[in-house]
Amino acid sequence: MTENVWLRWPSREALSRVGVHKARRVLAQITRAVVLVMLVATTLTNSDLGGWAVAGGVVGVAVSGLLAWGFWQTTLEHRLPASLALLALLLVVAVAGYGAGFRVPSLVLLCGCAVAAIERLPLAAALPATAVALSGYAVFNNDVWLTTVATTAGLALAGYVLRLDAESRASAQRLLTQERAARAAEAESSALAERARIAREIHDVLAHSLSAQLVHLEAARLLIERGAEREVILERVVAARGMAREGLAETRQALSALRGEMIPLEDFLGELVTTADCAGVTVTGERQPLPAEASQAVRRVAQEALTNVRKHAPGARVDIRLDYGKHEVTLDVRDSGGKPGELSGSGAGYGLLGMRERAELLGGSLDAGPVEEGFVVTLRVPV
Repeated sequence: MTENVWLRWPSREALSRVGVHKARRVLAQITRAVVLVMLVATTLTNSDLGGWAVAGGVVGVAVSGLLAWGFWQTTLEHRLPASLALLALLLVVAVAGYGAGFRVPSLVLLCGCAVAAIERLPLAAALPATAVALSGYAVFNNDVWLTTVATTAGLALAGYVLRLDAESRASAQRLLTQERAARAAEAESSALAERARIAREIHDVLAHSLSAQLVHLEAARLLIERGAEREVILERVVAARGMAREGLAETRQALSALRGEMIPLEDFLGELVTTADCAGVTVTGERQPLPAEASQAVRRVAQEALTNVRKHAPGARVDIRLDYGKHEVTLDVRDSGGKPGELSGSGAGYGLLGMRERAELLGGSLDAGPVEEGFVVTLRVPV
């Protein structure tokens, strides 16, 4: 529902000094001080009045200052009855001052009331108040009628211009506040995304390394239970130790990746093939640098796919194919199949789910499933 423009207050930002340049505030303070000094000087130098009348005029100036300060506060708090009451008291002081012989201070006070009313009150209340103040000015002023009309019109226009200027400043201040809030929210969102990325990297490294160690250690346990030869058991333990070393190296690589220091993707896959005893890596397409997230996705999916081969088809022949397309990079990990390992039933099935989630976060896809011979995992990531 649109708020009625006649009943709408100027915003609190417009009525306050928020966003006002320091030089402008100093200039306004100097102007008010000069006006106050002139009013007091005019009152004290009025030779037509006696001492008590002059003292009353000085008191009237002080009272007017207090009433003006109260009017500023009540309008800032959007309290219409109190604001109108204080404005009415200021008009009464102006009329009383004129009747007591203080013509110039009274005219200045009437002009100030007219400008302040239209600047700080809702228009429905500001226009009648301004009309009353300017009518009093027109009645008390001794200038020719054309000059009086021009002055009253100029005062009304000045008050409205000040109102528009204050609202413009307030709008700029609100936009600045919203921009700061948006930047803070964006920074917080980026921090959360970075934390999620770090957590995902740590999880993938540990899941790959520890699951590989688990395969060999569990195999060693089964061999011990079956009374296998010492050399066979030792082979499994040594393999688990090798996986632990690989895990440590991968953790260091992950930390380097988080710092933006990653070895080339082809070199990483080559090292992975060497340690996993795969058939090899085939790279096609025009090689190009990949975004950090895309590069990490390819690395982690390759690791997870090889881990699954160790668990579910030990000894199977594995082919890795990396294709650089124009708009996407494709990783294909295909194994020849084999007899299920002793640990083929271990795990909760979260590996493929984690890989698929990683791909979808980048706007890509991951397909995994059996083929005529073996199993294939295909990752597509836009670049």
